[in-house]
Amino acid sequence: MDHKQIAKELVPLLGGKDNIISASHCATRLRLVIDDESQIDKQEIEDLEGVKGAFSSSGQFQIIFGTGTVNKVFQPFAEEIGLDDESAEHKQKQMDHNEAIKKKMNPVSRFAKVLSNIFVPIIPAIVAAGMLMGLLNLLNRFGLANSESSLYILLDMFSSAAFIILPILIGYSAAREFGGNTYLGAVVGGIMTHPTLLNPWGLQEGGVEPEMLNFAGMNIELLGYQGTVIPVLLTVYVMCWLEKLFRKVVPNMVDLLVTPFLTIMTTGFVALMVVGPLGRLLGEGVTTSLSFLYDSGAGFAGLVFGGLYSLIVLTGVHHSFHAIEAEILGQIGFNYLLPIWAMANVAQGGAGLAVWVKTKSKKMKEIAGPSAFAAFLGITEPVIFGVNLRCRRPFIGAAIGGALGGAYVTITNVTANGIGVTGLPMFAIANDPINYAIGILVAVGGAFTAAWLLGWQEEEQQPKKEETKTENDSEEKAV
Repeated sequence: MDHKQIAKELVPLLGGKDNIISASHCATRLRLVIDDESQIDKQEIEDLEGVKGAFSSSGQFQIIFGTGTVNKVFQPFAEEIGLDDESAEHKQKQMDHNEAIKKKMNPVSRFAKVLSNIFVPIIPAIVAAGMLMGLLNLLNRFGLANSESSLYILLDMFSSAAFIILPILIGYSAAREFGGNTYLGAVVGGIMTHPTLLNPWGLQEGGVEPEMLNFAGMNIELLGYQGTVIPVLLTVYVMCWLEKLFRKVVPNMVDLLVTPFLTIMTTGFVALMVVGPLGRLLGEGVTTSLSFLYDSGAGFAGLVFGGLYSLIVLTGVHHSFHAIEAEILGQIGFNYLLPIWAMANVAQGGAGLAVWVKTKSKKMKEIAGPSAFAAFLGITEPVIFGVNLRCRRPFIGAAIGGALGGAYVTITNVTANGIGVTGLPMFAIANDPINYAIGILVAVGGAFTAAWLLGWQEEEQQPKKEETKTENDSEEKAV
């Protein structure tokens, strides 16, 4: 595969260099913000070698190449459109990629994108903590450690650290997204987890009550926000707004000293007296509502969420779930939503596997096999947009498999110790690997069977423009 040639052919099919506002890539896709998407020749792009599908979603036109390949295509593509151009004129034209995306999104998708930008960088820390918790549980299960041993104490300390300082991590990441000083955001997170404030996990041990502090006629509960998400998000948003306000009124000569001072002092009072308590109530309300639905549904919640999750993925709103999962994980100590999402993801792989086995199209076989395998690793976009949605009915089959698998892991109370990873990698943070494995078999088997029985109509390969032109020329000569 000539990656440079593919990149060169791609630019005119996207409407030319001037039609591409900004470009980036993730693990599997080129992510492009396009000025006028009507100029895109989607059919020709999908016919390019190595392309596994193309679609428009969340303000971006995305081209699926797959893991590894996308990196090799992006480098020459960036050179073709001038991303490495350092001229002032080009810098003026090339706006920030995230800002370009947001301007083309609807409000709901924009909100989901903001939450995604905040939480995706934090996921590795939470996954590492979750895996350490899993190791600790494994040692306990086989009697290899007890609560008095040095190993247990150290592992417990390592695994809980990420959740204790979660508001600091969120504060830093949220401030960057909201346009504030990232270190001030981290300080706000530190205020909300200060040792003077009682760690809320201590309340679960019983017999411990937070102290009350009277300030300006108001009672402030000295209760910390360790493991919480919504309170710190709201507080940092307020902090960034205040910081921008102060920068407008504070003289430049003393800005470096006065603005941070006013920002932290004001935000600290707002956090402990108003926004923090309100955010805590909101977070507890979300957690309680979801927990009630999960506990009382007898598998119904898993059936519905597992069946609908892939539809939510199409809208891009699923990125906002990271915040909800982190809140649940911090509040109750485990994540019961992630196994459901995992079932929906592997079910897409099961439906893609059915297409790979049954299809007679050589190109579809080349796409379906690797895409289905990627879905089993938690990367679903190639199989969703390159295979199942293309053939339509396999996508319905995947929804059926996801619903069945989701119902099973809900009934058997499979949970996770982290967020962000699904498919086979989630075994590292699953609390019940055996039932999780059975759930995967149910989801994949159900999706494969449903997709096979529903069937689909094979796409007729459209002749390329060059071939059509040659045929027309031949006809004209014959006349």
